[in-house]
Order: sequence, then structure tokens, then C-alpha cells
Amino acid sequence: MFEIFNNPYTLGRFIQQRNRIKLAAFNKESVMSKFKSADHFTFAGRQIRRMGYGAMQLAGPGVFGPPKDRDACIAVLREAIASGVNHIDTSDFYGPHITNQLIREALHPYPDDLLIVTKVGAVRGDDGAWLPAFEPEDIRRGVHDNLRNLGVDALDVVNMRIMGSVHSPSEGSIEQQVVALAELQREGLVRHIGLSNVTATQIAEAQRIAEIVCVQNHYNLVHREDDALVDELAAKGIAYVPFFPLGGFTPIQSSALSNLASELGATPMQVALAWLLHRAPNILLIPGTSSVAHLRENLQAGELKLTDATLAELDAIGQRSENQRGE
Repeated sequence: MFEIFNNPYTLGRFIQQRNRIKLAAFNKESVMSKFKSADHFTFAGRQIRRMGYGAMQLAGPGVFGPPKDRDACIAVLREAIASGVNHIDTSDFYGPHITNQLIREALHPYPDDLLIVTKVGAVRGDDGAWLPAFEPEDIRRGVHDNLRNLGVDALDVVNMRIMGSVHSPSEGSIEQQVVALAELQREGLVRHIGLSNVTATQIAEAQRIAEIVCVQNHYNLVHREDDALVDELAAKGIAYVPFFPLGGFTPIQSSALSNLASELGATPMQVALAWLLHRAPNILLIPGTSSVAHLRENLQAGELKLTDATLAELDAIGQRSENQRGE
């Protein structure tokens, strides 16, 4: 038994199995009404608050170059930690390098309970373009860039970001990329491996190579293609971390959502975040901002309780949006 707790990989598998047992009772019909929005989830061997912070917006316009107000970015990061956030999502290709350097300046030495999740799989062109970086040497270079700019000896979690159709996945083998990350894990430079912008088939392929602790895909109230995948991962105790939880570059717009939020005394974006927390117990949120006021507003969404009737109304909004896109 003690060997389980002395081996990070075995411990991760043990915790994942425990989560699987705990979550097996949840199904698609009951998960939102029964779970509500518990505060924590076991992720990469740690108890993580489900409301985290995404650092992408700390870089300049288009996630490229330095921010307009560096001091404001430092203040946002420190406010996040002071507010209890212990999960920060980042990447060295944000900026590039800028976001990780800001995190290091603001928070290093890092709190013991802080989990920093980063990603590899892209680089930035001189014009800010997002360029694939999928070769093993690219992945190794990306890991070392993250290590250097974050100022750490090992990365907590590294997501392999598959470019796919930019913000939606497309099929194709990812074996070479996951093998490269698994080798870096064996070298002690990466503690845990996750995936981003992937299909269920690609997740299964990756799991034959290494333990996968999280999946980060495009998902929100009105973008529901991953509904079945969210439930499948919940049953297995694997974290699902939606990117663009508020719509990303095209924020969620809905008069019905605005009206419902007004009735609840909240903003539409707070309601959209609260819906995600109620959607499934394994969903971890990483809304981003470069404003302390907006950060506080996002974190308040974690306190918003939604009734079954409200959840049904929100589901209807999402369904109407899906139908409109399908027409």
C-alpha cells in the first residue's frame, strides 16, 4: 500500500480509480441536479478548486507581445492567489514567453498548493501567427521554454495541444507527440500529461501510451459538441477543462441568457460559468482576464447556485444555439 503513495504515477492511477468509483453513479440525467457545484476536484494528485484562472489574456492583443499594463497583470495574478485560486493555466507560446514570465515575476516562489498547467504544440511567427510544433524536438524545446520562463525544475501538467481545425479537433494519430511527452515525463521534467483540442479516439490512443489526467477542449453553454465526452471523462475521474468557457474571441450573446441573468441578479457571463460548474463534477474552469475587477466577478460565479428549473432554461438556450448552427 505504501508504494502507491511513494510513486507519483501509481498514486495518480489510484486517485483516478477512486474518482471513477465516486463518479460512476452520476449519469447525464442526474449529474447537474445532484452535484450542484462542489468546490474541489482531485486533479494531478491534488485537491484543486474548480474555479481557476487562465493566463492567456495577460499577453498583448492577439495573445502576442507585452501587455499594455504590466503592473495590472501582476496584480491580477496576485489577487487570484489571494482569492484562493490554486490552478493556473498558461503556455509559453502566449506572448510568446510573456505570460510565463509574468507568472514567475508575480508568484515565484510558488505556493505549495498551486498547480500550474501549461501546454506545448505551437510556436508563434514573427507576425503573431500560430504555427504547429509537433515534432519531438519541438515538444522538447517547448517543455524547456516553459521550465525556464516559469523558473521550475519540473512542470506539474503539460497539455499536448493538437492544432486540428484551430478551435475544434480533427482526427489523426497523436502517438508521436504523446510518446515524446512520455519520454520527458520519464526524465522527470513533466509530472503529468494532458491533451487539448482532441477527439475521443485520440484520447484512447494517448491512454495506451501514458496516463492522461485532463482534457482541454472548446466547450461552453452554447458549444456542446463534447457533451458525451464530458460525461465519459467524469465517469473515469479525468478532469475536463473547457477553453473559451465564455465564448473566447466571440463571447456568448443571448437575450434569453441576459434576461435569466437579470432575474438571478448576476451577469450573463457569471451564469454561463455557473452552468459549467453545475454541468459535471470534473469540469474545471479557467476564465481569463487582465482586470482585477473582472477576475473577482468571474470568481463570484462559483457562489451562484442554480435551481433545476434554471438549469433546464439554460439547457434550452444551449440547444437552440446548437440547432441554429446546424441549420
